[in-house]
Amino acid sequence: MVVTLASALGDTSLGVGMKRLGPVPLGHPGALFSALRTPWVAGGILLLLVWTACYLTALSWADLTFVLPATSLAYVAVAFLSRFFLQEQISPARWVGIALITAGVGFVTRGPAYTP
Repeated sequence: MVVTLASALGDTSLGVGMKRLGPVPLGHPGALFSALRTPWVAGGILLLLVWTACYLTALSWADLTFVLPATSLAYVAVAFLSRFFLQEQISPARWVGIALITAGVGFVTRGPAYTP
């Protein structure tokens, strides 16, 4: 659960920060470095570092085939955060994709556990 929240909140925070900054061309690395000083971007990076630590910890004791689908629930959380926090429009096709991700995670968690 912490993995999902850290990932979703980190990605959303990065999205907020970069939208407030506006377009940043790749040809100007200075603009990218200045983005790191934006509170939303810095917070997003810290949350994604928490996600990375949790992900590595989970991989140390569980199979990748279990951990990766479980972390994909962050995509579902990002969609809801984007819709209700950032007021983004999400097409019906994307909602169907979100439902498929959720169903897939459900299938994986019901399967046999190979991790001791």
